[in-house]
Amino acid sequence: MKYYHPSEVEPKWQKKWEKAKLFQAVDFDKKRKKQYLLVEFPYPSGEGLHLGHAFTFSLMDVLARQKRMLGFNVLYPMGWDAFGLPTENYALKTGIHPAEVTKKNTARFREQMKKMALAYDWEREVNTSDPQYYKWTQWIFLQLFKHNLAYKAEVPVGWCPACRIVLANEEIIDGHCERCGAEAERKEQSQWLLRITKYAERLVDDLDLVDYPESVKAAQRNWIGRSEGVAIKFGEIEVFTTRVDTIFGVTAVVIAPEHPLVGEILKRHLRGGRMDSSEVEKIRKYVEQAKKKSELERTELAKEKTGVFTGLYCLNPVNNEKVPIWVGDYVVATYGGGAVMVVPAHDYRDYDFGRRGRLEIRPVVKPQKGSWDFEKEAYVEEGILINSGPFNGLKSQEAIKKITEWLVKKKLGQKTVAYKLRDWVFSRQHYWGEPIPIIHCAKCGMVPVPEKDLPVELPYVQKYKPTTTGESPLANIKNWVEVACPECGGAARRETDTMPNWAGSNWYYLRYLDPKNKKELASRKKIDYWLPVDLYLGGAEHTTLHLLYSRFWHKFLNDIGVAPGKEPYYSRRQHGMILAEDGEKMSKSRGNTINPDEIIKKFGADTLRLYLLFMGPYEQTMPWSARGLEGCWRFLNRVWRLTKENVKKQKTPTDLLIKLHQTIKKVSSDLEEMKFNTAIAAMMEFINDWTSGFLHPQEAELFVKILAPFAPHLAEELWCEVLGQKFSVHQQPWPKYDDKLVKEEMMTIIIQVNGKMRGEIKVPSAKGQEQGEAEKIARQEPNVKKYLEGKKIKKVIFVPGRIINFVI
Repeated sequence: MKYYHPSEVEPKWQKKWEKAKLFQAVDFDKKRKKQYLLVEFPYPSGEGLHLGHAFTFSLMDVLARQKRMLGFNVLYPMGWDAFGLPTENYALKTGIHPAEVTKKNTARFREQMKKMALAYDWEREVNTSDPQYYKWTQWIFLQLFKHNLAYKAEVPVGWCPACRIVLANEEIIDGHCERCGAEAERKEQSQWLLRITKYAERLVDDLDLVDYPESVKAAQRNWIGRSEGVAIKFGEIEVFTTRVDTIFGVTAVVIAPEHPLVGEILKRHLRGGRMDSSEVEKIRKYVEQAKKKSELERTELAKEKTGVFTGLYCLNPVNNEKVPIWVGDYVVATYGGGAVMVVPAHDYRDYDFGRRGRLEIRPVVKPQKGSWDFEKEAYVEEGILINSGPFNGLKSQEAIKKITEWLVKKKLGQKTVAYKLRDWVFSRQHYWGEPIPIIHCAKCGMVPVPEKDLPVELPYVQKYKPTTTGESPLANIKNWVEVACPECGGAARRETDTMPNWAGSNWYYLRYLDPKNKKELASRKKIDYWLPVDLYLGGAEHTTLHLLYSRFWHKFLNDIGVAPGKEPYYSRRQHGMILAEDGEKMSKSRGNTINPDEIIKKFGADTLRLYLLFMGPYEQTMPWSARGLEGCWRFLNRVWRLTKENVKKQKTPTDLLIKLHQTIKKVSSDLEEMKFNTAIAAMMEFINDWTSGFLHPQEAELFVKILAPFAPHLAEELWCEVLGQKFSVHQQPWPKYDDKLVKEEMMTIIIQVNGKMRGEIKVPSAKGQEQGEAEKIARQEPNVKKYLEGKKIKKVIFVPGRIINFVI
C-alpha cells in the first residue's frame, strides 16, 4: 500500500493474533517472572463500550504488551460485572429479560474490545451472572455465615412510597426515587449484613503494606474512620470523645434518634406527666422525621445541625453538673454509642448547634499564644486548659492523659477505639442478583444450603419487577421458594433476597486464575503463583467501597486458608476522566458523547488508542480534542511513510542514531512511571529528525518495537510486511538502548565557505572538538559539498565546537 489504510490492516492482524493465541498467560512458567495486571471489569451496558472504557483499557494494554516484550509472563484478563440494578432497570424499560440483555451486551463489548486490539487472555473470561461463577460467590457467603460474619438484622432502608419498593442507595438520587421521582423515605426492614467492622483495624493497618496513592489510602482511612478516644458515662448515656480535655466545657449531650433511650424518655414523660403532651409529640415527630433521612443526608449533606430538647438531664462525671439531653439527627446510632457531648466553644459543629439551641458557650482550652473570642467562633486546636478544675494549666495532650486516667480509676470511662465504618448491608430485594444460599426453617432456624447443592440458580422468570410488599420478586415463585429443610427434612423456604452487585466483583481477580475449575474457587497452587495482583487500575469512584469490600473478602479468605497474603492488590492506580470538547462531562442529554466505533471506523483503533494516551497525564481530567486526534493520525501516517521511504541498508547517521537510542531510553523510563503522553511525545519528536535522514533496517526495527504497544496494528504491518520480519513484533524482546550513545551530547557546528554560511551539522561533543572528525562530517553535508566540488581548498579555519570555514 502506498498509503496506510487501517480498515485493511487492522482486521487482518486481529484474526492472526486470535488464531495464534498470542496473549495467553502460562501457569507456573519457571523461566519468566509473573506479572498480573488487572483493570476493573466493566458492567456491560446496552450502549456498548464508551470512551471511558477505551481510555482505561488502552492504558493497561500498553503496559501488558510492553511487559510481555520485557520477558514477563503476563496475565491480563477480562470479564463482565453483569449482575445488578442497571441491567434490571434496562430490562424493565425494554421488556427484554436481564439474561438476554447480558448475553447481547457482553457479545458487543467483546467484539469492540477485539477491534481495539486489547490484548486480553480471552481463555480466562468470567461473567458474574454465570451459575458456574456465582456458585463460588455463594460458597464464600456460606463461609462468612458459618464464621458468624453474615447475619440478619432490622436496619433502615430506602423506600419509595409511590412504587412501594425498597430502594438501594444507588437508586436514590438527591433524595428521590430514581424511577418515578417520588421523595424517598426510610423504613426499618430485615436485611442481611456482613461484619466488615470485625476487620476494621486490619483494613486500616494493612494499608502500610501496599503501594497505593496517598489519596486512595486517605479515602480508605476516612471511610473506616478510626478514632482513639475515651468512652465516658454521663449517667445512663455513654459518650465517645477524642477530646476528653474539653469535658469541662460540655453544655449538652445529644443522642441519635435511634438511641434506645429515646423510647424510654418518651415513656417516662407520658407516665409521669413531666412534659406537656404537645412537647412530647414534638419530640416524637422529630424522631420520626429524622429516621426517614439517610445517614448521608443527616450528616455530611446537612446544611444545619438540628435537634430537640428532651426535657431530661444527665450528670457530667467530672464536675457533677446537670447537662441537658437533646435528640439530634446529625448523630448516628452506629458511631461512638450513638451519643456525643456538645462543647460549643471547641467544635465547629457544636458551636453552630449551641448557638441554635441557646446553649452556654464555655471556653475550657485557650491558645498557647495569642487570644481568641469564644463569642465569635470555636477554638478547635489544642492549647492550655482553663475552667477545668484541678486540670487547669495543663497542655491538652497531658490533660487528655490525666483526665483519662482519672475517669478509668473512678470507673466512669475507659480508653477505646471507635470506627465510622458500619456493617455492610448485603441483601437486595431485586431479581437480578445472586440468590443468597440460606433456607429458613421454622424448627431449625436459618440453615445454610449444603455446599454440594450449589449453585442455587436464579430461576428464569417472566415477571421480575420489584414487588409492592418490599420483598424480592423471587418470593412469588412458589415452586422455587418452598423446599425441604436440609437438616430436619421439614417444610422450609428459601431466602428470597439477592446479593448486591458488589458481591461478584469482590473476588473476580481470583477466578481469573482458574475460571473453569468445578471443584474449588480456584486452585491454591495457581493462586499462590499469581497473587498478589501486581497492578490494579480503576476509577476514583471505586476508591472506597469496591476496594474496601474486596480487601475485606480477601482477608477473610486468607483467614480460612483459601488465599495467600494480607492484601489482594500490591499496587493500585486510578485514572482520570475524559470530558467532551466543551469541557463538560459527556452525556446523552448534552449531546456531547464520542462514540469509539465511529473513531475506529474513520481513523482506526491505533489512532484512538494513541490519542487517548497522548491527551495528558493519565490520572487527570482532560477534554477531548478533534484536532489532537487528527494530529495522532498524521503521526502514524508519517511513521508509515518513513518506514517505507527512509529506510536504507546504509549506516545510520550518528546524530540520528543517538536520537533513536535517547528515544528508546525515554519511552522505556516513561512507561515504568506510566507517563504515556510524554513517551508518545518523545516518539513524535524522533520522527521529526528521521524525516531528514535515513535509518538502517535494524534501527527502524528498534523504533517499530517501541511503537508496538501503543499502535499494535501499524507496528505489526511494518514489522512483517514492510521490514520483512517474521510474525510477530509483539513477541520480540523490548529494545535496549546503547549507554554510550545515550550519553553523547550533541553540538551544532556552523559550516562556512569563504566566510559565508552554507550549512550546519550536529555532531557528538567529542567529535565536535576534533578538527579532523568535524571536517570529515562537514565535507559530506550536501549543500557544502556543492560549493567545494572542483575547488581548491587553501586552508580550513576551525573553532572547536562552533565553526568550520573552508577558504577556497
